[in-house]
Amino acid sequence: MGPRAGALVSPGLTLLVSLTAHCSHPQAEGTSQGGLDASRANLWASANTSLLQGFWCQPASQLSRDQLAALIRRMATQHVLLGAWQLSCLANLVFQQGLQGDFELHPPDLLLFYDLTQVREADCRAFIRHAAQGDTELLANLPDQRAALRHRALACLGGPRPSLSASDLLLLGVLVCDMDASSIVAADPHVLQNLRRCPRLTAAQQAALNRLLASSRTVLGPPGSWNLEGLQALGPLATYICPGLWMQVQEAVGLDFFGSIVAACRAGQLSQRDARRFVTGFLEAKAKLVSSRLKRDTGRPCIRGDITAAMLHDNLFLVHYDCTQLESCLGSRVLRANLDPLLQHPLPAECQQVIKAKLARVYPGGVPEEQLRLIPSLAYLYSRMEIGQWHITSKDTVVALLAPDGALENQTEAILQKFLDHNGTVTGALLVAIGGSRLCWMSPRQIQAIQPSEFRLAGALDISSCPQSRKNVLYDKAREAFVSVRTTDAYYRFMRPYLGGAPVEELRHLAQANVSMDIDTFTNLNPRVLQSLSVGHVTTLLGQNVGDLQKARSHPTISSWLRSLNRSALGELGLDTDPTGPTGPAHLTTGTPSTTPWTPHLAPTSDQPGSAAPSSGSPPAHLRYWPLAVALPLGLLCLLLYWGTPGPSWDHSRGTCTMASKDSATPAPHAGKPGLVGGAGCLPRLRCRPWAQGIRPLPTS
Repeated sequence: MGPRAGALVSPGLTLLVSLTAHCSHPQAEGTSQGGLDASRANLWASANTSLLQGFWCQPASQLSRDQLAALIRRMATQHVLLGAWQLSCLANLVFQQGLQGDFELHPPDLLLFYDLTQVREADCRAFIRHAAQGDTELLANLPDQRAALRHRALACLGGPRPSLSASDLLLLGVLVCDMDASSIVAADPHVLQNLRRCPRLTAAQQAALNRLLASSRTVLGPPGSWNLEGLQALGPLATYICPGLWMQVQEAVGLDFFGSIVAACRAGQLSQRDARRFVTGFLEAKAKLVSSRLKRDTGRPCIRGDITAAMLHDNLFLVHYDCTQLESCLGSRVLRANLDPLLQHPLPAECQQVIKAKLARVYPGGVPEEQLRLIPSLAYLYSRMEIGQWHITSKDTVVALLAPDGALENQTEAILQKFLDHNGTVTGALLVAIGGSRLCWMSPRQIQAIQPSEFRLAGALDISSCPQSRKNVLYDKAREAFVSVRTTDAYYRFMRPYLGGAPVEELRHLAQANVSMDIDTFTNLNPRVLQSLSVGHVTTLLGQNVGDLQKARSHPTISSWLRSLNRSALGELGLDTDPTGPTGPAHLTTGTPSTTPWTPHLAPTSDQPGSAAPSSGSPPAHLRYWPLAVALPLGLLCLLLYWGTPGPSWDHSRGTCTMASKDSATPAPHAGKPGLVGGAGCLPRLRCRPWAQGIRPLPTS
């Protein structure tokens, strides 16, 4: 099960994860104590993508140079998507084994984490061209590495220049997403190809994009000559076009593009949230243009006629019926029978309020459960008191309501509570389905109610976005779930995502056990707890990854800790005293992974509620799957679990459609003949890979 796979756990994966506890017992642990022989290394070489996505640095550190090289090449050919926490430590293994020279055979994402000071001048352009095909969002917790990568790229071009040529842009790739607005405006029009890969644009970059499009220098030509094919070739960039430019576009072309956006949304190729932002801005601008020509007649309740079921299947439905007409022309019978096709449209917020009010009149006792599954896009509008009227008995309803486009923080707790009130239980599959970020908004009581066995089955959930108070509670729950794991390596593997809530005693114990924590996990530690760690503890905790502090020294958590150190301590870490200049990594401190039995520190701190350890002596509940395991040899099964279990490395955040915070750009001046849409303000930022991947490249001439 890959990071972009469906939400629910497959039976095979559930079996693998459920056997983890068994394989962490001494007889299974013994398979890793003698190092990694050729047969086990060959397992990596023949592993499929899902197993490779479970890559873990500690066992890989025992591979020979040739074995590690073969593993990385296989990751490249299989296009394996790894998380930042995996890539950062793998890059350090590459450095230690002297494999950076083979960068052209390595995954582009991996190159983003390499020691840039070790890139030879002769390889500079080739290295940057390959690295620029990676996902720079992986460097979110390594701001200094991201800045160093940009500086290195410009150095390869011979230094900053007033304008970037087409060949420059081909070299820079996605690194253009970090360029300022003035560089975008001055660049060759081929910069559109680069910007199309950006997960988001800043307000200044959006304004620069519109200036470039208005200049008529792009292959699209002047806005009055734009056509549907050209707009669709822009991909997500087209959603940033300002209303001032839409006014110059031919009306028929604008309507065709509007219909294509709605069609993509209804087909699931574009998230409702992103499409709604585009449609809202489009319709607001159109309304201003219409009102300037003809004053709206508010005296007649329904001007366009009653809405029928057939009309709701028209992609231009929202063009014909604004929110006022939706209120007047949509009858209760049509609403009840056609709620699904209606809500497949990316309704503006005003229209959503209209539908919510109509549902309240149709269902005064609360929306019935079969209809609740259809309203995730409206869930954020409901208060806790209104949710209290619902009846939620199925986990499918919970999953629907807590979809990425569904409820927000307060609604999450209320929706789950209604499910629990009807004897529902939070299972591992449900946790995976709703995602780790939803754990941030569950109440501490709801989190404590999760059975440890279900928490184990959920695997590694990304809770990095949680507030510190929730990280503390989730750490206690994870500790309860994995306390029976007998070795430090296995315990750390399962606990890694939850260490953001760990007390200082736990981190000191992990440091003594030589776990070699990756820098991505380190940046998510509790900042207050980090202040209590000495330089020696941090050096030992990071182990062979200690040099990565240089790549993250501007991260708020890291910079706060570094400011508490004196010049001597900084020198001990191998860090220069000038926080502005990116340098190479410090001397790496290596350590041997510990596989001896170890009991994690259990003493609760004052700001963390304690949790009792589960009683020992009885088999875990998840071993009910054991009869299925006879289909695989036990030795092979445990080997797969130890060296490549997908569970602890699942990353449910990558590849999903996410919306950045609102911002707008200055609209281009109104020029040329009026077209479809007028008004001010730019459209929102969009990130939706499935939709972006489904469109043709821009023409080159």
